[in-house]
Amino acid sequence: MTKNRNGHASVLAAIAAPRIAIERITPQVDEGRWPAKASLRQPVTVEADIFIDGHAQVAARLVTPQAQLAMRPLGNDRWRALIVPLGLGAQRWRIEAWMDRWEGFRQELTKKREAGLPLRLEAQEGIALLEQIAQEPGGAVLEAWLSRLRDAADAASLLLDDGLAQQVAAADSRPFLCSAEFAVDVERERAGFASWYELFPRSQTRDARSHGTFDDVIERLPAIRAMGFDVLYFPPIHPIGTRHRKGRNNALRAGPDEPGSPYAIGNVDGGHEAVHAQLGGIEGFRRLRKAADEQGLELALDFAVQCSPDHPWLTQHPEWFSWRPDGSIRYAENPPKKYEDIVNVDFYAPGARPALWLALRDVVQGWVDEGVKTFRVDNPHTKPLPFWQWLIADIRSRHPEVIFLSEAFTRPAMMYRLAKIGFQQSYTYFTWRNDKEELTQYLTELTQGPPRDFYRPHFFVNTPDINPRFLQTSGRPGFMIRAALAATLSGLWGLYSGFELCESAALHGKEEYLDSEKYEIRPRDWQAPGNIIAEITRLNRIRRENPALHSHLGIRFYNAFNDRVLYFGKATPDRSNFILCAISLDPHGVQETQFEAPMWEFGLPDHGVLEVEELMRGSRFSWFGKMQHWRFIPQELPFAIWRVRPRA
Repeated sequence: MTKNRNGHASVLAAIAAPRIAIERITPQVDEGRWPAKASLRQPVTVEADIFIDGHAQVAARLVTPQAQLAMRPLGNDRWRALIVPLGLGAQRWRIEAWMDRWEGFRQELTKKREAGLPLRLEAQEGIALLEQIAQEPGGAVLEAWLSRLRDAADAASLLLDDGLAQQVAAADSRPFLCSAEFAVDVERERAGFASWYELFPRSQTRDARSHGTFDDVIERLPAIRAMGFDVLYFPPIHPIGTRHRKGRNNALRAGPDEPGSPYAIGNVDGGHEAVHAQLGGIEGFRRLRKAADEQGLELALDFAVQCSPDHPWLTQHPEWFSWRPDGSIRYAENPPKKYEDIVNVDFYAPGARPALWLALRDVVQGWVDEGVKTFRVDNPHTKPLPFWQWLIADIRSRHPEVIFLSEAFTRPAMMYRLAKIGFQQSYTYFTWRNDKEELTQYLTELTQGPPRDFYRPHFFVNTPDINPRFLQTSGRPGFMIRAALAATLSGLWGLYSGFELCESAALHGKEEYLDSEKYEIRPRDWQAPGNIIAEITRLNRIRRENPALHSHLGIRFYNAFNDRVLYFGKATPDRSNFILCAISLDPHGVQETQFEAPMWEFGLPDHGVLEVEELMRGSRFSWFGKMQHWRFIPQELPFAIWRVRPRA
């Protein structure tokens, strides 16, 4: 018989191969290609399938740069750990698993004891195993237990002692140890929970003929903070070009006193690094930033990678742009539309690599040096993905606290890819989701599908570019409905100023504002009758006070037996904060609904009792039994937010 020695190396490799499987790790993005997102001090649930052959037992733990946590079995080989991240930045987290010899022995011994079987040999086997572990590094602490066991009349009972199990677990050498790593990017809390307010600084004036300044914005800070907003966002604050400047309502020609669109960036006074002189220049901005800090408001700036024809880069670096055969500049286009007041850079022009990329990075770095930690990026989907991936990583390698919001209303695949490569927050399709089925399907996609691990939806109720059709015809109740939806469905929501005044006048047939503030100065009466400032203030306070509303994750939709009422709940992992929201989607008529109070979430029977606090009205009462009823009067308040708990 011929001996086959060719398999010697392969069999040794097989013997050394992992005996324990670690699979289906969550959170994980594209099997680890991209980091999952987490927020500082916000709980993250880590799960994995972990198993070994035969009847052996395994133990597992989660290891991060700041902590080691035991994972617990959920059944069917699924394991879980709940961790609160403490360190900022890109991290490698690791799941470790090993054969738990002692737990395996204890389980078998327990079963035999419960069955009334003789345990003399089993006790001897347990002592032998304990002696083996005691000989391993760190096992000396078990000698005292061994002495007791050798003299014990009932060694089996002593072998099942929980104190012994704890010491064995600490001393065990973890045989067949294996591990699996995955990437997590931990970002500060405002990456996942924030309330944004957008305004045009130039409109913070009482007279449309007078250009507002940063000092005028400072006067408004207390009112904005009082509404509960913590991020104040500006469209571009840079010098505005004069050539082909757009006029009122996007007219092709501006009058002599019309300010132009702030998105036409750059003139003889400077470009993206400069501040419009009429706003107060860089010194005015610094005064504003200091005043905002004192109010607890963070400033967010717009980063729009586009130039007016007057931008200094066109003369300093013409090689960064696209030129037509006749020598003219190629203006921005979205055929058949042309934007003659804007020209785009060419990222891959021979003279732009890498000088343009570095110049844009330096612009962002310059504003970070001025104390800006949040950037809303205009139309990032029209710029190269490798640029954004590099830029964001470069900035955050020095400043992991910096946040980038992607303003990309485009195809889902592109929106998701931008989030994967580094954008912490993303605009969404929320603006166009109005009925119960649409909202339920969209939130289910965001919270239960793959996007849950990398996509943070920012629910803006309106923008300077989008005057939603729903708001154009729904009056004051419609504005309350959309504010309630955004503020409770997502940890991130925002509004563009004028929303609190229920502004809705539109260009005929379009989702655009009549007399758009993008092209003119728009003073407002901030206490105009019919405003919803009080309701917005209350919503933001409820958000702050209830951790269950600090994320879009964890949402559960419950039964409300009316297709015009959206009914859902959110809770902290320990159920200590449990919020239910019911929102009428009809701004015009009274709606009533029967709905199910989720007694089962608290382990209560259908006839159980929940203590309820209606947070918008401040009323308290009890729900007796699962079936409840509510009536929504749109002119009064078309939604309800309940904080519930079981009766003590």
